[in-house]
Amino acid sequence: MASRRAAAGALLAYLCVVIALTMLKAFYRIGYLWDPANQMRRGVSLLPLDEFVGATSWFKPIFEYGGNVAFFIPVGMLAYILFERSTRQIMTATLFGAGFSLLVEVSQYVFALGFSDIDDLVMNTLGAFIGATLAKWCGPKLHGLWVALSYVAAVVFVGLLIAGESLGDPSKIKNI
Repeated sequence: MASRRAAAGALLAYLCVVIALTMLKAFYRIGYLWDPANQMRRGVSLLPLDEFVGATSWFKPIFEYGGNVAFFIPVGMLAYILFERSTRQIMTATLFGAGFSLLVEVSQYVFALGFSDIDDLVMNTLGAFIGATLAKWCGPKLHGLWVALSYVAAVVFVGLLIAGESLGDPSKIKNI
């Protein structure tokens, strides 16, 4: 079973990764996955599930929504472990994920650091719920594994940051 201190550290490390990947992409580059110049923008979408409307392929909505759900599963797992003393751990972890997601979406809009979307909030909250539910179902024996994997994810992310543009070949970029 993971200690609360280890879970808190893992959650903090993972939340830093979430912030970096949602709000700070204008300030760094990992390979050529995105153009930092295109990240300083402000926009908002309050229409739920709008990715399905006018989608040019079946892949884009699934990638967008599935990615947001998967992105917040570790948040839910770690919050569940951290809030072990709560009588409603799953609800508390889910609300934590929803609150953090709301903070990110509002911050993206206020600071013009991304596009704020109601779908992101909904899917991130769903991801936190799934993560908390998985942490409960798997039990305390696997909590240490979830904490360790979250630290590994944060370390890998730092490695990707250090590698930066060396991970890609600008001559092979194609505009789509």
